[in-house]
Amino acid sequence: MVMADAGGGDRLALAVLAQYRMATTEQMHTLIAPSVRIEQTRRRLAKLREEGLVERITLPQAGRTRVWFVSRYGAQIASEWPELRGWQPSRTVSDPTAARLKVGHSLVVTQTGLAFVQDARRRGDVCRPLDWIPEVHHSLGSGGAVIPDALLYYQGGSRNSGRGSMLRAFIEVDRATMGPERLSAKIGAYERLYRYAPVPFGRSRRGLSEDPARENWRDRYPLFPRLLFVLDGTGLAGLDNRIRALHAAHGELTQAGFIRDVTILAVSLTDLLEHGPSAPVWRPVQDPGQRVSWMDSYRPPAAPARPARHTQTPTAPAVVRGWGTHPGA
Repeated sequence: MVMADAGGGDRLALAVLAQYRMATTEQMHTLIAPSVRIEQTRRRLAKLREEGLVERITLPQAGRTRVWFVSRYGAQIASEWPELRGWQPSRTVSDPTAARLKVGHSLVVTQTGLAFVQDARRRGDVCRPLDWIPEVHHSLGSGGAVIPDALLYYQGGSRNSGRGSMLRAFIEVDRATMGPERLSAKIGAYERLYRYAPVPFGRSRRGLSEDPARENWRDRYPLFPRLLFVLDGTGLAGLDNRIRALHAAHGELTQAGFIRDVTILAVSLTDLLEHGPSAPVWRPVQDPGQRVSWMDSYRPPAAPARPARHTQTPTAPAVVRGWGTHPGA
């Protein structure tokens, strides 16, 4: 007789842990089995460890919290599965020392992904655990690359209609380990990714004027993903300072298509976790005074027309509500 689980729960646990890089027992439980007792998740992880598929470290300063990551053998097994096609294990996989040095940032990235998964469950949207993909490599040519902390796939508006619009986002998690200038430079890197178009092999650049090369990102995405900054590690003054730096960096952009099409938002991790990602807690870097949901397509206010004498010109709306209404979806 074949057991009902038939290894499916173990496979999901290993796939999620491999893709997320690191997670606590509680995070794993919420991601893969929130409807059962946490003891079942603990037993599953212990079983995977006995089989040599996962490893763990213990954080004494956090109530002896256990943090799990895949072993080299577990990464080898998981990399052969179709649901992890294209996934590349970390070069420091199965190294407890490297895990301890990376654990702070990695767990915040995992917690951010978990917030989106839980929000989708509450709303009846679709964002499964494996729809959060950390560290996806995007080439810029000549050895350069953009590697977001995570790539998010999210299908919204599907509870009543049975289908919904697909949203995609690049996620950058910053814990104030770098200065505002280095953080804001990431916007310029994404602008370069937006316009990067490699020259096909055997073709000279002289011919590009007649038949322009296709931007590399279009091979992966029908629309350029949104860019979301999740900020942690400082108080309100530090948060405002970093958002001002992002705002200034956006003002220096020159690629008209990127400025027009790509929604760029920032939020504090505290607000994200307290209110949920879909709440209007995100600040557009083009206009930090606004508060929007990440699912809204943001357009900066239009320049006001010259008002006639003794009249007032209404303010243009900053947010376009609805699904798929703007190329930045």
